[in-house]
Amino acid sequence: IYGLHHGDAQPTEDVYKKLRDQVDLEAPRRPADVIRLRVRPGTDPAKIDQRFLEQFRGELTFARSRDGRSFDFSVKEKAESQIRERAVSQAREIILRRVDELGLREASVSTRDEDIIVEVPGEDEKSFATIRDIISQTARLEFKLLDDESDYFGDLRARLEAKNETAPVGLEFLRETAPVGLGAENEAKTKQISFVFLKKQPQEDSKRALGRLQAWVNTLVLPPDREVGFQLEYQTDPDTLKQTESGWRTFLLKSRAEITGDMIRDATAQPDQSRGALGGWHVALTFTDQGGRIFERITGANVKRRFAIILDGRTESAPVIQSRIPGGHAQITLGSSDPEVQLKDARKLELVLRSGALPAPISPSNEQRIGPSLGRDAIKLGVQGALGGSLLVLLFMLVIYERAGVIANLAVILNLILQLSILATFGASMTLPGIAGLALTVGMAVDSNIIINERIREELGLGKSPRGAVEIGYRRALNAIIDGHVTTVIAGLVLWQYGTGPLKGFAVTLVVGVVCNIFTGVVVSRLMVDFWVRTLKRGATLDLG
Repeated sequence: IYGLHHGDAQPTEDVYKKLRDQVDLEAPRRPADVIRLRVRPGTDPAKIDQRFLEQFRGELTFARSRDGRSFDFSVKEKAESQIRERAVSQAREIILRRVDELGLREASVSTRDEDIIVEVPGEDEKSFATIRDIISQTARLEFKLLDDESDYFGDLRARLEAKNETAPVGLEFLRETAPVGLGAENEAKTKQISFVFLKKQPQEDSKRALGRLQAWVNTLVLPPDREVGFQLEYQTDPDTLKQTESGWRTFLLKSRAEITGDMIRDATAQPDQSRGALGGWHVALTFTDQGGRIFERITGANVKRRFAIILDGRTESAPVIQSRIPGGHAQITLGSSDPEVQLKDARKLELVLRSGALPAPISPSNEQRIGPSLGRDAIKLGVQGALGGSLLVLLFMLVIYERAGVIANLAVILNLILQLSILATFGASMTLPGIAGLALTVGMAVDSNIIINERIREELGLGKSPRGAVEIGYRRALNAIIDGHVTTVIAGLVLWQYGTGPLKGFAVTLVVGVVCNIFTGVVVSRLMVDFWVRTLKRGATLDLG
């Protein structure tokens, strides 16, 4: 509008400032949800012509005031329904990715109207709390510049003192030296400005303290296109060096986000080497090509200014831009200095950023705990079936191969122990698909030993010595074993990559079992058979049944 901007590049702050001199835009407010556009006095309303309005006719209805200087836009019901359905579908996919990245939870995520239903097996309250926290986090990431040139909170303090108005309990105005860019000779300029700090009261958690501060801020009249950011502050115990939450401080931010989470390609939790022996963690971000170009342009134009990193409306940090940053990389430092807390927060932040931001905030509306009786019976019967089948297979090996069958059975039992240990490390929930995977890999382990024993039998039948028969039997059986296991691994990896919930759980159990099979069936059993051969007297033969 008004010829202030051309091309596909994002408008600059100067363009938005000039546009604010031409028109006023009111954000939608309930219950009407109307977006109101007003043309300022002295500005030609004809610039907002029919061609401009037609761009939004597909999703918005609009009405012009009698004097032609005001426009009210409303979202069409059909467009609202489509947006809602798309948001629910997108939120379901994101929640499913988040739960899958937590490990082998074998969760089921489905939708019912506008509700998203998450079903997770298990009885661990701590795990449920972690899952609830992660799936409800919006993960809306924004980078915004600070407005340190204006001392808004300093002026606010003077007005409150002049009117003798009281502030919330624990609220105080503090001063700080803020960087405000480069001077004429590229020297860093600073300015003394005020900010608000709300001290957390005894028996008050940080969430409630933030709510009190936000409620007070909502009563303030902020400058145009400005908003208040909130950052959690910590205090350190000089004796134990442990940090505790002390309260919240404010920043005056420019409302427009320069960079958003959809410009992030990857997020990785990494150790902070700059802290030396004390350790520490941060989350390294990799931008998309477009995000990298915007980040380089913004940092180059705002050297020696603060750049806030905001996650779900909470300012995580506000570092000073020291120089133009090319390459499309940035990092988020965590608030607490406790390395264990930082690691936990970094892992959680990495997961939610990589899975993507939810299209809208969600909140738990209903939570039910289904009694374990039905699931426990199913697991019990599944375990009984798997154990029964495994015992029959082991008995078959004893009957057919006798002493060699004992060695094969020991290798199979070790295989099961290794699988369960690895799955426990992954934090897997033992469900029916997992039990099926275990039973299948037991059969594959026995199959490997049968192939080996039959090859050794053939070589003994050809007159080979026990040592020679074992050597040739294992070498020739190895190709068949590797071929069968590799094809199974390929199928398992495909299911692992593209499957979700039970399919993924089965695939992971299968892949782990196949790897353990090769180790126990070829390496461990070979060591036991070699030890057996060494104990044979001269002229004795191997007893393979």
